[in-house]
Amino acid sequence: MIVDRCPSTLKPGFTTYSPAGLRKVFAGKRVAHILPFESPNKSQAVNEAFMENRKRLSISGAQEKISLRLEKNKLRLIGAEEQGQYIFKPIPDDLKLTDQVPANEHLTMQLAEQVFGIRTAGNAMIFFMDNEPGYITRRFDYNEAGSKLLMEDFSTLAGKTRDNAGEDFKYEASCEDLFILLKQYVGPYLVEAQKLFRLTLFNYVFSNGDAHLKNFSLLETNDGDFTLSPAYDLICTRIHVNDPDIAFKHGLFAGDFETDSFAANGFYAYDDFYQLGLRAGLPEAIVKREITLFQNNTGLVESLIDRSFLEDDIKVAYYQMFQDKLSRLAYSFVQRSQ
Repeated sequence: MIVDRCPSTLKPGFTTYSPAGLRKVFAGKRVAHILPFESPNKSQAVNEAFMENRKRLSISGAQEKISLRLEKNKLRLIGAEEQGQYIFKPIPDDLKLTDQVPANEHLTMQLAEQVFGIRTAGNAMIFFMDNEPGYITRRFDYNEAGSKLLMEDFSTLAGKTRDNAGEDFKYEASCEDLFILLKQYVGPYLVEAQKLFRLTLFNYVFSNGDAHLKNFSLLETNDGDFTLSPAYDLICTRIHVNDPDIAFKHGLFAGDFETDSFAANGFYAYDDFYQLGLRAGLPEAIVKREITLFQNNTGLVESLIDRSFLEDDIKVAYYQMFQDKLSRLAYSFVQRSQ
């Protein structure tokens, strides 16, 4: 694998992690972008070690996750009774274009933070010794002293479990329900609601059709308050599966509310997100500004996609999906009807 840009920030001119990437992901320690072991697909010993490691990771999710620690500037699998500092995701085996999943998630996370100012978990591309790519992210639910911070995902806040809401419990909600829960549990509501609104827009614009209740969390601060956690698990799922525009079964709105725009066209557009922002209690000026933010940064998005580790044809598909969603977000049924 020839690396000519930072595998974390995607800044050109680097053959490994840039200083900025090292600070964000590895607290400034000089860590190589090559893991000190082969892919489990190439080594039976590594495969067995990965299988044992997965038993020690408490984080849920469909994709395979491996827990790592940083020791003397080298990443290694955690041992028994150890706490992981990093979550590593190798190439999955049950999706279309599986080899593009690490680069897809990495790009989407970088777009969220670099272009749209969404706070994300520190993340990077990383490679096995045989050049097979993977994705690594730094855990944020521990403070610098190593103490666990309380973190609750929105399925827990909503009281939804497999036992009381069925196998699809994490999808049994609407986007508006996220704001209702946020208002219940967070003091500075408007500040956090604006962040949540931007993240909701981002998931739509970048075709993340698997942003369910467990992909949103509240995190305890050092002062004992709760705020939205850094964003995680952001990925353009449409590259790999034919999923819906919104992961939640009830779409954008709680109850039976529906905009005239959606009733007429059958897809979410400007009017829908405008109404979602107002129903969430955000001032009209902020709602309009947040929507405009996504319409004014196409050049930066295109540049970052071009520097990503996606294959060239997938870069084209990724950008086209982004443009398709932007065209929807620019459409207003109300304004056209006036």
